[in-house]
Amino acid sequence: MNAFSLGMRCIILAMGMCLHALPAQAAINVVYPRADSAADPRQDYPAELLDLVLQQSGKDYQLQPSDHSDTQLRALKNVENGRDLDVVWSATSIQREQRLRVIRIPIDKGLLGWRIPLIRQSDLPRFNTITTREEVQAMSAGQGHDWPDVGILRHNDFRVLATSSYSGLFKMLAMGRIDYFPRAITEAWPENERHADKALMVDPNLLMIYPEALYFFVNPEADELARDIEQGLEKLIANGEFDALFYRHYGDYLKRSNLAGRKVFHLENPFLPEATPLHRQELWFQMAPQGDT
Repeated sequence: MNAFSLGMRCIILAMGMCLHALPAQAAINVVYPRADSAADPRQDYPAELLDLVLQQSGKDYQLQPSDHSDTQLRALKNVENGRDLDVVWSATSIQREQRLRVIRIPIDKGLLGWRIPLIRQSDLPRFNTITTREEVQAMSAGQGHDWPDVGILRHNDFRVLATSSYSGLFKMLAMGRIDYFPRAITEAWPENERHADKALMVDPNLLMIYPEALYFFVNPEADELARDIEQGLEKLIANGEFDALFYRHYGDYLKRSNLAGRKVFHLENPFLPEATPLHRQELWFQMAPQGDT
């Protein structure tokens, strides 16, 4: 072997050793909001979806819950300020889309705006007689004080008692401080089961619908994370995995809700941003309920 060949062999061997010595790509930690409690079912689907979405990027994303739970408003501020949280899922509003980077794909197909009341079991005869919007407007609804739904309901002349405690709303309902707690179809059934000791039930007759989108939000400067989430969602929608996960979590609740048999009240949402992709029908739950009002 001549000197040139020997030299080249040494160079190639050295390069291989250097490449072998390079560290593996570091994991990218993504922190999302911790649930109020271990029994809170609201986080299960969004967290599982986010994990599946980020897997589509081929990068080593590692999801982990935050150290403690926060109110919705605090979580949004933490993401905006780049403190403690990297991503949050929340109902959209004009203000939220101005302050955060939004991925405009409704992760629940808009069902956050399909509301059925949680009521006291003893009030079922009272709710069975409701036929008009005015009768519901005369009652008091409970909501979280920082939820966009407060403004939506009040804009439509519904009475709302707002509080800072999510868990406290179920106690308020049981104690008669509010008449009903309007919950998304995806929320009402598991929440009723969680609070079986309070003699509550899902009302079988009423449905309020308003356009609302539950989105992933990230920090305004998190371009790579936002891009990976959006591209991952689009891939899952195209290959059918999004629908498969959605109906695995919520299909039973939709059946139990008997949507076609309910009295429906359509409400306006003046806080819905103009950029909401209402034109993309594949992103929204499409069942047309009966008895619109």
